[in-house]
Amino acid sequence: MHFLVSWAIIFLTQLPMKYSNSDNFSHATPAKVGILITNLGTPDAPTPKALRRYLGEFLADPRVVEMPRWLWRIILHGIILRIRPRRSAKAYASVWQEGGSPLMIHTKAQADALSSAFKEEYGESVVVDFAMRYGSPSIASVAERLLKSGCRRLIVLPLYPQYSATTTGSTFDALADWLKKRRWLPDLRFISHYHDHPAYIQALANQVKQHWQKYGRAEKLIFSYHGIPKRYLINGDPYHCECYKTSRLLAEQLGLSEGSYLTSFQSRFGREEWLKPYTDMTLKQLARENVKSVQVLCPGFSSDCLETIEEIDEENRGYFLEAGGERFEYIPALNASESHIQALSQIIKNELSHWQQPGKKDHLLTEKEALKYGAKH
Repeated sequence: MHFLVSWAIIFLTQLPMKYSNSDNFSHATPAKVGILITNLGTPDAPTPKALRRYLGEFLADPRVVEMPRWLWRIILHGIILRIRPRRSAKAYASVWQEGGSPLMIHTKAQADALSSAFKEEYGESVVVDFAMRYGSPSIASVAERLLKSGCRRLIVLPLYPQYSATTTGSTFDALADWLKKRRWLPDLRFISHYHDHPAYIQALANQVKQHWQKYGRAEKLIFSYHGIPKRYLINGDPYHCECYKTSRLLAEQLGLSEGSYLTSFQSRFGREEWLKPYTDMTLKQLARENVKSVQVLCPGFSSDCLETIEEIDEENRGYFLEAGGERFEYIPALNASESHIQALSQIIKNELSHWQQPGKKDHLLTEKEALKYGAKH
């Protein structure tokens, strides 16, 4: 009996383990801090096949669509993924650039700018990279790469200023799914929102002021945010309130009078009620009320993408002009502007300051002690 038990234990210990190990670990490697910025994601190409794969991953996320899974799978695979990919592929093709989708280009530029800024101040002890919640590069693959490069601490910044379970919450889910598979977990700081951070508000104000200096002001300034179903707000999602707070703080920073600006929500999908007022309906109504000029800023988008370039600057521009408006201007997202990179740096440094940085020779002492007690590296 004891023989069988021993044999079983030996056999079971040889099976592949559930948790991934840290390959090529060495006590001589200086501990680094990894900074991971993330965004929503993008298809690999503006084709129906690529969109079907991307939308299949995005819309299958229970954070995005809160509906009984069995029912939603029938709708998603039986209807939506048969129709929408071709239509979406045409929209993506209209904004696609040589380096890929605008979201991919801008997010990479943001990561590169942050990497340069942190390298200048912290040298090689801080590593910056980026990932996408859906599509490539995935959060798991980039986080794993950061740890393999020697990062033992990880700061994750989803580039959604206003928190929503559909975006920031979903990003945490993906990160947690990766962490659950690892044997050795990094120290972690997760930034869930920065909708009212002074540096972020200032960066938005700078963007508007630069536009005004070049083109002058319009009768109305519209702050358009991505929408979510109203049901999510009722169930406790703080997104709606954080959007309005961003608008209020930005209006104060710009010295706007009440009535000269308004907040609206775009990109609704399906038949249920979403957050109101809707951006497209608002623009049509303003034109009918004899408002001749509007400027639109999208404070919830850290990078220009399909929703800002095609939906706002093309589709909604058309709605306003066709309804009688005469002047429509889209104010670009912050992208990799200097003030935006400074704001993101401040937000990250606030988290970084909570960690005591290891001394330059701490890893050498650690290696010496580890080798003394039998470690191989």
